[in-house]
Amino acid sequence: MKLSCHQENLNRGLSIVGRAVATRSTLPITQNILLSAEKSRLKLSATNLEMATTCWIGAEVKKEGEITVPARLLIDFVNSLPNDLIEINLPANSRILELKSGHFQAHIHGIDAADFPPIPQINDGLTTTIEAASLREGITRVAFAAATEESRPVLTGINTEFDGEQLNLVAADGFRLAVHKTTLSSSVSEKTTVIVPARTLNELNRLLSEQEEPVEITVNEKKSQVLFRLKNAELVSQLIQGSFPNYSQVIPQSYTTRAVLDINEFLRVTKMSSIFARDASGIVRLVITPGSELAPGKVTVSAQAEEVGDNVGEVDALTDGEEAKIAFNVKYLSDVLSVLSQAQVALELTTPSSPGTIRPIGVDNYVHVVMPMFVQW
Repeated sequence: MKLSCHQENLNRGLSIVGRAVATRSTLPITQNILLSAEKSRLKLSATNLEMATTCWIGAEVKKEGEITVPARLLIDFVNSLPNDLIEINLPANSRILELKSGHFQAHIHGIDAADFPPIPQINDGLTTTIEAASLREGITRVAFAAATEESRPVLTGINTEFDGEQLNLVAADGFRLAVHKTTLSSSVSEKTTVIVPARTLNELNRLLSEQEEPVEITVNEKKSQVLFRLKNAELVSQLIQGSFPNYSQVIPQSYTTRAVLDINEFLRVTKMSSIFARDASGIVRLVITPGSELAPGKVTVSAQAEEVGDNVGEVDALTDGEEAKIAFNVKYLSDVLSVLSQAQVALELTTPSSPGTIRPIGVDNYVHVVMPMFVQW
């Protein structure tokens, strides 16, 4: 193998695949990155056996070949090089990769490419496309609500429903629920539902930041794997097997009190209260007070920690209905307010012991439900 490429391109490619490298594994080679020189490109691949990322960068290939080398060593060395041309050479019948750039050179001991786990190829099954910006927005708005504990594996994933021209993304961790609906660029012939690991979609979201072209999504016939194809990268992942809870039952169908607030102001008082809520089990109390003819309605956000102190913040609001009070985990509240790009948000409540609903104003494709905390008022 013999080729040359720019440090900037190689560095970017390694950062794309680097996060799919296994951190702790019983299979040491999964801590390596596979380098394959082919025609006019260098292919980089990494896998942790649950998720695999492949990316291609431009290169002048003089001789084709492939080798795997330790990921951390290669990434750190390439990252430390100046922005210049890098010459990569693997002598015949050798497993030592040579890298040269200006006055710098390194020799990295590798493992034969034949020992690297094969990257799954998905060619059959359901295939559709979606605008990168739409997919990015959907992932951003739901992924944070997925569970991080493995006690219920299905909740560590995002329920992904393909239905005609619609894509529904749903995440829940038992304390909150996020539902986002968006439109596919090409419709699917039959309704299909799979559970994609939240970690996979978070990784995809990172790759989408520089993607302008539509993303191609393929789910294999067995519904065991999914492939996301981008312009110069591919991400393939195992799917989570099981049944996602019937989330539609959790979404309140009515409310007795509704307040429309400025998102930035609401987020500010929430973050302010979180300072005191740290010492009070993360609890913040919200009171919605209806307005009168002369005064607007308001939402009061407060936190009190017995040994530290307390704070109160108020936000003007357009209110509808009677006075209401509820307590939330402050993290759940700030998480959802942080991912909404609209100017205003509606908070809908019924009783202090019923879930609260948050909906951005101006769009009807997102709803967020938060379970209440039980407190003494």
